[in-house]
Formats: sequence, structure tokens, C-alpha cells
Amino acid sequence: MFRRNVHRIITITITLVVLATLTGSAPAHAAEPQILAAPYPLPVIISRITAWIVGLLVGVATLFLTIGGLRRLAAGGDPTEIEKSNSAFKNALLGYALAVLAPILLAIVQGWIGG
Repeated sequence: MFRRNVHRIITITITLVVLATLTGSAPAHAAEPQILAAPYPLPVIISRITAWIVGLLVGVATLFLTIGGLRRLAAGGDPTEIEKSNSAFKNALLGYALAVLAPILLAIVQGWIGG
């Protein structure tokens, strides 16, 4: 077992050395520090994050709405299942409300950070 672990360590080390040689990477101390500029200005980044968050919230809210509807259809008059479906409907409503409020909240954050 010890020989197998040593063999794995040697194999991984050789693989890393070969990959470093093939990619032509220089030692870390030889590289000069670079100042990287952001590819997009802050308002563009925040608008993209807003669109992503709103899309995610609407998708999850729609999932909860679908689950609530299916539970209501399959309840068959069972009060516990109807309560579970009502809970799913409330979660869907909360998700849609957050999706509507997300752009407003992110605009407030953008105002704080000076974008």
C-alpha cells in the first residue's frame, strides 16, 4: 500500500512538471505584476447580475407555483396536502415579489458603492 501511494505521488509530480514545461509557465517570482482592467464598467456588471437574479427568482417561483398546483390537484380533499400546497403558493408569491424587488435592491446597492 505504501508503494502504491509513493507511485501515485511520483506520477502526479511528473505530470505537473510536464504540464508546467509544456505550457511554458515561468516561476512566480519572475512574473511582473500586472494591473488588470475590468472588461465591463460597474453599471453593466450590476445590470447583468440583476437580470440573472431576476431570472433565477422567477424560475424558482414558477417551480413552487407548479408544485403547489400539482399538490392541490393530487390532494383529493386531504387537509394536510392542501396546507402544503398553500405553503408552496405562498413561497411562489414570495419569489415573485423578490423578483420584482431585486432591481430596486440592486440599484440601492449600486448607489452605495458609487456606480
